[in-house]
Amino acid sequence: MQQKIIILDFGSQTTQLIGRRIRELDTFCEIFPYNKYPEDDSDVIGVILSGSPYSVHDNEAFKVDLNRFIGRLPVLGICYGAQYISNTLGGKVEKANTREYGRANLHGFDAGCPLFKDFVPDSQVWMSHGDTITAIPEGFNCVASTADVKFAAYSNYVQASSLNVSPTFAVQFHPEVFHTVQGSLLLKNFVVDICGSRKEWSAASFVETTVEELKKQLGNDRVILGLSGGVDSSVCAVLLNKAIGKNLTCIFVDHGMLRKNEFNKVMDSYSSLGLNVVGIDASEKFFRDLAGVEDPEQKRKIIGRDFVEVFNVEAKKIIDARWLAQGTIYPDRIESLNITGKVIKSHHNVGGLPKEMHLKLCEPLQWLFKDEVRRVGYQLGMPENLIKRHPFPGPGLAVRILGDITPEKVRVLQEADDIFIEGLHSWKAEDGQSLYDHVWQAGAVLLSSVRSVGVMGDERTYENPVALRAVTSMDAMTADWAHLPYEFLAKVSNEIINKVKGVNRVCYDISSKPPATIEWE
Repeated sequence: MQQKIIILDFGSQTTQLIGRRIRELDTFCEIFPYNKYPEDDSDVIGVILSGSPYSVHDNEAFKVDLNRFIGRLPVLGICYGAQYISNTLGGKVEKANTREYGRANLHGFDAGCPLFKDFVPDSQVWMSHGDTITAIPEGFNCVASTADVKFAAYSNYVQASSLNVSPTFAVQFHPEVFHTVQGSLLLKNFVVDICGSRKEWSAASFVETTVEELKKQLGNDRVILGLSGGVDSSVCAVLLNKAIGKNLTCIFVDHGMLRKNEFNKVMDSYSSLGLNVVGIDASEKFFRDLAGVEDPEQKRKIIGRDFVEVFNVEAKKIIDARWLAQGTIYPDRIESLNITGKVIKSHHNVGGLPKEMHLKLCEPLQWLFKDEVRRVGYQLGMPENLIKRHPFPGPGLAVRILGDITPEKVRVLQEADDIFIEGLHSWKAEDGQSLYDHVWQAGAVLLSSVRSVGVMGDERTYENPVALRAVTSMDAMTADWAHLPYEFLAKVSNEIINKVKGVNRVCYDISSKPPATIEWE
């Protein structure tokens, strides 16, 4: 039986990050809405309670029955989770005099507490809460403090040991974020040492078990997969090909708004992998239906509708197909869960199939985070140019052109974007890696609704600006603008202006997420 850590999500923005940190410990974990604790937890070795946007005193605050797991399983409460445990079990949580947000240091901690094994003095942590714990429940002891927070962490591990029950730990800081310097160590102490993880979750074990499961699930049925050229669908295709071979047919639709020469490059890559791929050039239809449309949401809807129409026509040509495979990954599913009463994000890979297709759904990557998908790709022997590809929006360059879409605007943006991306590939950072490998996502944006004056030679120009965007991130939930070298930006800017007719100005976007988003539309 596979061991599992359960994370109960109370609506925190960093819940996925907790999950990723645990997966990095080669331990499987699953995120559940706070009110969906599984009926059968025989495979669960520990429970983590996440943070929340609410105060424990709010009428709408999320609540869970702690008796389901406290004492039976090791428990770790984080921020709201720590406050909820204290408030529920007889401690006290009050409004803090000032919001406790940002870096702090553990001026004191219990070196004998297993949660803080191998911690160094004054270890930096990250606080983010408006309430604070002013009293802890009976049977619990303070195990860490900062200058401003007496109960930075508390536990009943001493009493639990004497009663021969599982211990409970609680921290008011966030061990999952980068700013908590020894946060990964704290989670390792909890998951591996306290919960007893056997560390059996790995790319190799995933491939082995998933291939066998796919063989049983699909048998000799034919499967259709929609390829996008991205990492997720590509890894999904190779994994399925390993399981069912010739019974897999992949469809790659070119809507005309891919990067320069991307359709041919991706088709060549898929051919070298031995995949059965049908490539469809449907650009004429997409350009026709997008003519004159400026609203970004409307552009997305038209592209989504047309994609389904084109895909359905091709899919019906495949006789006896029983399944539609998708490269849905775990964050897609989490974002589409109704946790706080509002759907955070309805992902295009989640929510079912067009009824007229009469196909069953196969999602072999549905438990993986993005970095795990890449590790599986390496395990499958896929080439780096596919595995390391940056995320790219489904609607393609259509949402990187501000204003209506025309083939000429796409051509201009493709040329500028190609210079930028190829420049990132060729420019080496100090560690010898390319700038491309240091960036989570990058691309160019054509401000086609804006024109600016310029001078080229002795002539006055009145053309469009291009904005370059490059961000660093771990999971795209938050992102910082990439601090690219000035020399690189100067070189790329000059090359774009000199070589791309229609562009006379280049800007660099230095906005982070939040408050901005990664894409402009």
